[in-house]
Amino acid sequence: MTNVTSFLPRGVAAVFAAVLIAGIFAMILPVSAADSPIYAKRGIAIKGADPVAYFTAGKPVKGNKKFEMEWMGAKWRFASAQNRDMFQSNPEKYAPQYGGYCAYAVSQGYTAKIDVDAWAIVGNKLYLNYSKGVLRIWETDISGHIASANKNWPDVLN
Repeated sequence: MTNVTSFLPRGVAAVFAAVLIAGIFAMILPVSAADSPIYAKRGIAIKGADPVAYFTAGKPVKGNKKFEMEWMGAKWRFASAQNRDMFQSNPEKYAPQYGGYCAYAVSQGYTAKIDVDAWAIVGNKLYLNYSKGVLRIWETDISGHIASANKNWPDVLN
């Protein structure tokens, strides 16, 4: 019989393993979206990224609390007053599709969180995805995934 020595006492190791497993599941399982049509962590839409900047700067830009407004039950942050005002005058033009949830996930019938760096503008609409890897999968059939997601949205919220 082999004697295995652990760095941690048995009880601490079990708790550590349980926390590690729970953390992994929290990262990979779909987001529970039943209470909000907008992906908002702690009430802040799309992780605080400025949705207008994707169109004007061509990249994600962190929004500033100083230029914040509420729309559709979430707080949206912007890099400037000008971007906030542009969004306020036409939010549907700048808001990401599917409430800012992962576009690929919605196309598959569920919701998932997003990485603000995994994005695309298609047909003048902003699409966000879970990760750059998922974005690459989504890009293999953009029109098909958009069509599927459009059929699934907003029913995936239930």
